[in-house]
Amino acid sequence: MRIAGLAMAVSLAVNVTPAAAWTYKEAAEPYKGATIRVLDEITPLQEILKTIVPEFTAETGINVEYELLNHFEVINKGQADMLSGRGYYDAIMLHGFQVGPMLSAGALMAIDEMVADKALMNPDFDEADMINPAYATTAVSGGKRYGFINWNYNQIYWARGDLLSHPDEMAAFKAKYGYELKPASTFKELRDVAEFFTRPAGATLAGETLESDFYGIVMEGIKGGSTFLSLWGNFMKSYGGDIVDASGKPAFDTPENIAAIKTWAELWKFAPPGMAEYSLIDVPTVMGNGIAAQAIAWSDFVLGIDKDGVSPYSGKFVYGPIPHKEGMVEARSVEAEPSVTVISTHTENPEATFLFLQWLAERRQQEALLKAGQGGVPIRESSWALPVMQNGKLAGLFKAMESSLEVATGKPKMPDFYELYDVLTGISQEIGLGRLSPEEGAKKAQAAMLDICDPCLLN
Repeated sequence: MRIAGLAMAVSLAVNVTPAAAWTYKEAAEPYKGATIRVLDEITPLQEILKTIVPEFTAETGINVEYELLNHFEVINKGQADMLSGRGYYDAIMLHGFQVGPMLSAGALMAIDEMVADKALMNPDFDEADMINPAYATTAVSGGKRYGFINWNYNQIYWARGDLLSHPDEMAAFKAKYGYELKPASTFKELRDVAEFFTRPAGATLAGETLESDFYGIVMEGIKGGSTFLSLWGNFMKSYGGDIVDASGKPAFDTPENIAAIKTWAELWKFAPPGMAEYSLIDVPTVMGNGIAAQAIAWSDFVLGIDKDGVSPYSGKFVYGPIPHKEGMVEARSVEAEPSVTVISTHTENPEATFLFLQWLAERRQQEALLKAGQGGVPIRESSWALPVMQNGKLAGLFKAMESSLEVATGKPKMPDFYELYDVLTGISQEIGLGRLSPEEGAKKAQAAMLDICDPCLLN
């Protein structure tokens, strides 16, 4: 009996084969031949990603119609499709601020059941590698996942290194302000550099006579863009303020917020007179044309400017983290818009769509995207160590992105965000233009918020 039992054990050991490794080909077999439609936003990064998407079809047999539209169209068309119930798109890219309204409307499909499905979820996905707090504060709500982060849009500080390092300018700056000229790291330095470099035509700049006016700073100022979001994310929160308190009640008119608004509004004095019409696209154009000394800009748009043949100042720019309030580095905040591609509740292909979104967010696709684009905005911590991110003339830009994403968070889930955004961005522009004082603007904004929502956060 003992010998027979041993022989059976040996036989079993010989016949046991290791479980086959998980593959997309096998996971996609039940959905082979399906077609999914995905709507995304067009930027240089997405245009590169579009060239990689056919590899998913080759690997899985699932067809992907990958459509790119501009910032405003992807918001309007995507939301209209989800809210109408038409369901033309299986997956749609949402900026973080869109998640609250779409959750409130019941338009988003949670993916937790598919994540838990061993047939669908790649065991090597490594969710812990996703950059946080951006990922957890954007893709997760009420303890449920609604997608994987695809785009970590973030703002950075951008300056003309050739001007900040010019011996004449350095000597003049130190004589006036009492400290060394360098890229701004605090709001005081940001303001001083802005004032110092604002000069009229005919003045001297770095040893040359200016043919036209030159400005110390450029930021977004348009009503329909991210003007208010930059004020909120970069300034108000860095002063310890916010637009709602811990319970979600409006809190716009606090002393912290008013102090932050004053700092932000003063910068408009040193900016181009037409800044109220500048969008997120115009800011990098102004910097690329050499009209301003420094800027607060969306980092992904910088990628299209700091290139040979695009801007005569390519290679002369320097980058850094968004400045913070003096003595409050621990409260440092950066305006960011982590964005998640979500599955519509109206999709007829949830599993096939899930596989595609998972595939996009995996390390190998992200590495391929960054290599093809000679850098980019990572969604994974491991991406920072890639040679393309560490080397080359844009290494300083990528380091600034990394600093931004150390503190970047998604927008709070606000069902009435669009109403809030419309009124608050208009008030912000009025403050910047000097039509309202910071105190008047904060009071007006508080009253408007109370009319729209109280509390303002998703239950």
